[in-house]
Amino acid sequence: MGSLLFPLLGFLVGISASFTGLGGGFLLVPLLIARGLEARRAVATCFVAVLMIALSAVAGHARLHTVDWRVGVLLGLGGVVGAQIGPRLLQHVSGPTFNRIFAGVLVSLAAWMFFKK
Repeated sequence: MGSLLFPLLGFLVGISASFTGLGGGFLLVPLLIARGLEARRAVATCFVAVLMIALSAVAGHARLHTVDWRVGVLLGLGGVVGAQIGPRLLQHVSGPTFNRIFAGVLVSLAAWMFFKK
């Protein structure tokens, strides 16, 4: 995947992330790993793109007056703390183990959403 495809990939992820609220990492991390990045580098690199996508998505949703700012800030505060712990945990996980954990999370979420009433 050449560097010229990254903006197109970002465009597609931006649409899906702002549409679903999933942040884009669920698409970008596997694609970066497939491109040859080590899992920790793929996750860290993905957050640069996710930050930019998220800021833009918030602006778009704010214009539609659909943002619950209080809930978003409270979730974000917890996320800021958790985001400091995650990279430290990831240092102790091998690439293949990360791939299995990541795939398990995605499959579990998909099954839960599919079978949820």
